[in-house]
Amino acid sequence: MPMNRAHRKLCSSDEWAQTVKDRILPWALEDVELGDEVLEIGPGYGANLRVLVDQVPSLTAVEIDGDTVRLLEREWGDRARILHADGADMPLPDATYSSVVCFTMLHHVPTDALQDRIFAEAFRVLRPGGTFAGSDSQPSLRFRLLHFRDTMNTLPPAALPARLEAAGFTNPVVDRHPESGGLRFSARKP
Repeated sequence: MPMNRAHRKLCSSDEWAQTVKDRILPWALEDVELGDEVLEIGPGYGANLRVLVDQVPSLTAVEIDGDTVRLLEREWGDRARILHADGADMPLPDATYSSVVCFTMLHHVPTDALQDRIFAEAFRVLRPGGTFAGSDSQPSLRFRLLHFRDTMNTLPPAALPARLEAAGFTNPVVDRHPESGGLRFSARKP
């Protein structure tokens, strides 16, 4: 994974999993209808996945890192479908999922063009009327220190609605968290 040792330790910690469960996912998914068939892009060590698996009838996760895929399969493979694939080029059929989600991972995608490919892929695999939603961090001193020698390509909140619309989505909404400054987004496939 494109993360330094301290970052990997944090993201695989019980403390981070609790933060995801108590703060990040409730805020990111407020007023989001996930539906019956959910796809998570970039689950990393599974902090989001372990919450989502209890909230939705069917969950698929696409992870680019092979070692992490094996970890997720051992931990969650009996309750979720785990795929070793790139979120920018997913081996999934069109119009399959009721929602596609990704949380605190887009800043690990090295270029805007690859992020836009992820948006396009999310659009492709969503059913008509489906929702693409998620969250990501924004730069701060602490965030920059945590990402020392990591890939860090944050999403400018003001530009995100137009990028989602360029992928085909309608009604993009982007909000900033009042305390952390992180962003959440949602958009629909017509």
